Amino acid sequence: MEEESMEEEGGGEAMMDDQNHNNWGAGGYGRHLLGERLLPPAGPPRPAGPEHNGAGLRGCEPGAAAARAGAAPAIAAINISASTSKFLMNVITIEDYKSTYWPKLDSAIDQLLTQSPGDYIPISYEQIYSCVYKCVCQQHSEQMYSDLIKKITNHLERVSKELQASPPDLYIERFNVALGQYMGALQSIVPLFIYMNKFYIETKLNRDLKDDLIKLFTEHVAEKHIYNLMPLLLEAQSTPFQITPSTMANIVKGLYTLRPEWVQMAPALFSKFIPNILPPAVESELQEYAAQDQKLQRELIQNGFTRWLISLCKFQGIQIVNILDQLLFLARTDTGGAQVVSGASFGNC
Repeated sequence: MEEESMEEEGGGEAMMDDQNHNNWGAGGYGRHLLGERLLPPAGPPRPAGPEHNGAGLRGCEPGAAAARAGAAPAIAAINISASTSKFLMNVITIEDYKSTYWPKLDSAIDQLLTQSPGDYIPISYEQIYSCVYKCVCQQHSEQMYSDLIKKITNHLERVSKELQASPPDLYIERFNVALGQYMGALQSIVPLFIYMNKFYIETKLNRDLKDDLIKLFTEHVAEKHIYNLMPLLLEAQSTPFQITPSTMANIVKGLYTLRPEWVQMAPALFSKFIPNILPPAVESELQEYAAQDQKLQRELIQNGFTRWLISLCKFQGIQIVNILDQLLFLARTDTGGAQVVSGASFGNC
């Protein structure tokens, strides 16, 4: 009965939160270090008396102050027991992770990987971030990282198989969609797993989550398709507007991001979109540069462009190589915008 009164007295003790948001009673850390030494020696039970019927009566008993002072360690011990039980209730077991937390993350990753630009994704980013945070705090980082890598790897293998089944006339465009969709998904996935990245991947693996996920696309998609993709890109380069200039630019820049050494497969192609790819100009090759420029001018004229446009481009400092495909595209489409008129004048260029 005396312990019950002590528990009532200790009910107002201040509670503290640890980093996992588990409540620990006052003195909890001391009990963890000192073990049972905080508990007073057990004594014979005392019969219930009037002091247990009200707070006012306890103060009237002789020596009540000393008794209350001596009972402080026991009060702390009882509070610790209650706090420990609350902590155990908040533990996330591996079964809890697999049945409750990872399914939420798995569903969100699915939606992010398959979303199209402008799509609304009905997921709670706060809830997903909270799941990641709790799992990291409960020592499930390694399992969560393994599940994330496996999940994305399976997705990329499906993407690769779909690309393999694509006809040549759609191959470039579908690769561009797959690359853009994946890179867009990383802009959401990486921030959601930032806590795991900071306290597990960077600390224990000495790597970065974004780099790991980009490497996955390189290994499971780009490497498998680069030798089929590059000849198609070179062919499209020689046939204006077989693909749009923006698609060509996205793919070339994306391939350079994935693996810069792929520049060696087609330096001239990469140099149109990536600066400083080709070696710097040297004086001894000026005649060759001039001959290349004259050849390009002849090709422009043969496609209906006049000399005044070439001069204007040079005067304005515009690179003819970069605008050739765009001007040809405008010339061949009649959508009410800029178009070639009689091979001599342009509207809204």
